[in-house]
Amino acid sequence: MKTSWYEKAFSRVLYPLWESGLRRRHTLAYLADYQRDQWLAPEQIAALQWQRLKQLLEHCERTVPYYRQRWREAGIAVADIRTLDDYAQLPVLTKADIRQHFDALQAEGWHDRVLNKATGGSTGDPLRFGYTRESYERRTAVMWRGYGWAGSRMGRRTLFVWGGAVGTPHRFQQFKDRVYNAAFARHVLNSFNMTDANMAEFADAIDRYRPQVIVGYVGPLVRLAQWLLDTGRRVVAPQSIIGAAESLHEFQREIIERAFGCPAYNTYGCREFMLIASECERREGLHVNADHLVVELQRRPGALATEPGEVVITDLFNYGMPFVRYLNGDVATASDHVCSCGRGLPLLQRVDGRLLDAIRTPAGHLLPGEFFPHMLKDVPGLARFQVVQRRLDQLDLSLVRGPGFDDSSLAYIRRELAKVVGDSLQLNVHFVDDIPLTPSGKWRVCISELPATPAA
Repeated sequence: MKTSWYEKAFSRVLYPLWESGLRRRHTLAYLADYQRDQWLAPEQIAALQWQRLKQLLEHCERTVPYYRQRWREAGIAVADIRTLDDYAQLPVLTKADIRQHFDALQAEGWHDRVLNKATGGSTGDPLRFGYTRESYERRTAVMWRGYGWAGSRMGRRTLFVWGGAVGTPHRFQQFKDRVYNAAFARHVLNSFNMTDANMAEFADAIDRYRPQVIVGYVGPLVRLAQWLLDTGRRVVAPQSIIGAAESLHEFQREIIERAFGCPAYNTYGCREFMLIASECERREGLHVNADHLVVELQRRPGALATEPGEVVITDLFNYGMPFVRYLNGDVATASDHVCSCGRGLPLLQRVDGRLLDAIRTPAGHLLPGEFFPHMLKDVPGLARFQVVQRRLDQLDLSLVRGPGFDDSSLAYIRRELAKVVGDSLQLNVHFVDDIPLTPSGKWRVCISELPATPAA
């Protein structure tokens, strides 16, 4: 991709002046390290990760009251942890643990260096947590690296289909936001305001700004892409599109790419850690930022390595309020594939979604939400759908029908679901006119309202 004069000026002069000079952050130094380390061999990255993990665990045992007591009660000493299998015996950290032991999770002597943030609480349980300045700077560096794989480099004209500010910011804040976005070559469209009636306004905004990259919530991007296809409207094609904040299912990727005429990339992150994994230019899986985090997939006893597992994460650099073996509520599937890009970072095959979005059966099976987009992508005339599980033995499937949907389409859905779950789940089908986005601007295709179960 050709580099514009502004990209060069921003990455070489403006951003260093802002980040290193005015803000006195070390983001660029960390980014240089991460850019170098991604090309290490897998065993070298594993060794680097292990070294950083051991240092963090020793710090936790020495200075963090919560871990010191919890590990002592479990009969575990850090000196005895010699392998990742040993490390996996440490108790997991849950959101309930963080709420109950917020102060005890902060390292002694680090309280004045801990910054606070909160998750959005899309599952109904917002969470407050602490992090350090170094951790934030490193997270930002990892974000620049991962988004850069998909073409979102510093200073590139980027349009965000993103959530807008809550309330009405005062004029000075609006002015600051305009200056900041202009300097970073960004333009933001508020996805919270998206409706069927104003889709043309979003398309017009894309044509006016002519972005090289579009970054957005997956749900609104798919909704806009489907409108473009349905109406035949064409917009200025960016060079890439990056889906964020939600899992990008393959059927959604296909819709986006057909509508915008460019490749779409998947990313995986959460507010507690920012970017966890992302696709490179080869798109053969999502590279895990293993030089920055430890990501495990915890499966039920006896499960195959190819089955989805609950995501367990440790931030290697948040020394102020360390999250060690934190269950973030997501489900993902590992990959043993070696990406042809040459990076030594390991891969996830896919992110299946939140644990709360996985369907459970009376027999104890966990059916990832990914199953339904995969199964329903071949149903003729199906415009939009949503699966909701409110009882262990029932599923509610809402369908927005288009031309071509008939009795055979419904029979296909029932038949394919029965192949997987047998007669253990009753399927209730509802035909609706629309399926709205969530209040946070996302489109959840699979929702479980059952109580979450603890990890095995």
